[in-house]
Amino acid sequence: MIDISESVMQFLLALIVVGPLIGAVAALLPAPPGLRGKSPDQAVLRHGVTVTGAILVAVIVLTLGFDHDQPSKTQATTDISWIAALDVRIHLGIDGISLPLLVLTALLTFLCALYSYYQPPKGPSPKGFVALLLVLESGTLATFAVLDLVLFFLAFEMVLIPMYFLIARWGGSEGVTGGRQAAAWKFILYTLLGSVVMLLGLLLIGLNAGTFDMVALATDNGRGLSTSVQLIAVLAIGIGLAVKTPMWPLHSWLPDAHTAAPTVGSVLLAGVLLKMGTYGFVRIILPIAPDGMRTFAPYLAAFAVVGIIYGSLACLALAKQGAGGDLKRLIAYSSVGHMGFVLLGIATMTPTGVNGALFANIAHGLITGLLFFLVGAVKERYGSADLDTLAGATGAALYGRAPRLGGLLAFAAVASLGLPGLAGFWGEMLAMFGAFNPAEGLSRPAFLTFMVIAGFGTLLTAAYLLIVVRRVCMGAYAQEGPQEGPQGGPQEAPPGGPTEALPEGPTAPTARLTDVRTYEFAAWTPLVALTVIAGLWPAVLLGLTDPVVQKLLAGGKS
Repeated sequence: MIDISESVMQFLLALIVVGPLIGAVAALLPAPPGLRGKSPDQAVLRHGVTVTGAILVAVIVLTLGFDHDQPSKTQATTDISWIAALDVRIHLGIDGISLPLLVLTALLTFLCALYSYYQPPKGPSPKGFVALLLVLESGTLATFAVLDLVLFFLAFEMVLIPMYFLIARWGGSEGVTGGRQAAAWKFILYTLLGSVVMLLGLLLIGLNAGTFDMVALATDNGRGLSTSVQLIAVLAIGIGLAVKTPMWPLHSWLPDAHTAAPTVGSVLLAGVLLKMGTYGFVRIILPIAPDGMRTFAPYLAAFAVVGIIYGSLACLALAKQGAGGDLKRLIAYSSVGHMGFVLLGIATMTPTGVNGALFANIAHGLITGLLFFLVGAVKERYGSADLDTLAGATGAALYGRAPRLGGLLAFAAVASLGLPGLAGFWGEMLAMFGAFNPAEGLSRPAFLTFMVIAGFGTLLTAAYLLIVVRRVCMGAYAQEGPQEGPQGGPQEAPPGGPTEALPEGPTAPTARLTDVRTYEFAAWTPLVALTVIAGLWPAVLLGLTDPVVQKLLAGGKS
C-alpha cells in the first residue's frame, strides 16, 4: 500500500469512470497526422489500447492507495448533490467488494483492446468499435463505483447499447438462428425489459425510504421499509438483476449472444457484464431489503441449482459427438451453471456463502474470459468453432499441432471445472459450505438439498469439460479408440489419428497450426497468472470482501 491523499483518490476514481467516455469521443475524431501510423484504422486501434491502458494504470494506483486495513470503509468518496428534489446525488466510492471488480473490468478491457489491435475485428470501421468498447468500459466501471440507486440504474443501462452494436455489427452469424441481428435484438429486449421492472423496484425503495443513497439505505438495513415494500422491491429488482446474471429460466438470450458476438465481445460479456447482476444482489438487495430477501432466498437458491444442472446437461448435449455443438455456445451454457453457484452463495445470506459468491464472480471472469479468448483463437485458425468439425479435422489435435494452444485450453478447462489450487475451486466450495448452514430463518433441510444438487452439478461440469478437452485437444481417434481391422484385430490409426473424414488443404491433419502468437501470449498470460494466484492464495481476495460482507449483513455496522 502507498500513501495517497483522499483528494487524489477521488480524482483517480472520477477519472476511471469518466476517462473512457472522453476516450470514446476522441476515437471518433480524425487522428492527428503524426499519430496515424500506417493507416487511420491502426491509429484508432492504438488509441483504444492507450486509453484502456491508462485506465488500467489508474485502477492499479487506486488499488495501491486503497487502505487494505479498512476494506469495509468506503474510500475515494465523491458526494455531490445532483437532483435535490429527489435527493439524487453523484455519489462515488469503493470498498473491498467493488475494488476487485474495478480491477477485473479494467484488466479485461485492456486485454481486449490489445488483442483487437493485432487481430482487428471484422466489420465496419474500427472507429465505432473502439468508441463502443470504451463506452462499455465506462458504464461497467461506473456500475461498480456509484453509490446512488438512480446512478446505478443509469450505469447499468449504459452498457446495453454498446454491447448490442458490438454483436449486431461486428459479430458473426454462424450457429445462431436468424444471425447476429436476431441475437443482438434478443439480448437487448431481454435486458431492457428486465431493467424496466428493476427501475420500478429501485424507485419504490427510494421514494419510501426518502433517499436513494445506497450507503444510508444499507446502514438502515430495511428498518425504514415495510415488509410488503421489501417483498415487492426484491421481486422487481431481483428479476432485473437475474436477467443480467443470467439466472435460469431468464438465460435464453445468453447462448445466442455469445455465439454471435466477436471474441472480445464474448470476453467482456462473460467476464464483466454478468457480474453486474450478481453485484446488484449483494450491494442492493441483501443489505437494503433483508426481510424481503429472506422470503425469496429459498426460491433464488432453487432456481440457482436448477441452472447449475440445466447448464451442465446442455453442455453435455453439445459436447456429444454428432451433436454439431458450437464451442462458444457450450461455454455460454457453462456460464449459466457457474453463475448458479454465485446465486446459491448469495441466497444463503451467510458471510461464507456471500464471500464464496464474490470469489466465484472474479474467478469466473478470469477463467471464462480466458476460455473465450482461446476459443476465438481456435475459430480463427480453423474457421469454425463446431466441435464435430474440430474433432474430425484436427488429426493429432491441438496437442500435436499447436501444443501451447492446446495446453492453455486444457488449463482453462480444468480451472473452470474447479480443480483445487486454481481460482475456480474456492468460490464453488464456499457457496456450498454456506448452503450447508444457511442464515437464521432459512430452512436448513432445503438448503442441504440444494447443496447436494449443486455438488452433483460439479461432477457434470467436470464431465463435459473433460469431453471437450479430449475431443479438441486429443482429436477424434482419441475418443473413439482402436477400430477392428479386416482380420478382427485392432486397426492401426491412420497418420494423424482420426478415423473421421478429414478435410484437405491447410486444415489437413498433417499440417501444423500457428501456435500461440506473441500478442496472444501477452493478452492471456495475466489471466493465467491471476487464476493460479487466486487459487493458491485466496486470502488476497477474501481479505478484501469479508469485512464488507460482514458489515452489509449486519446492517452497516462494522
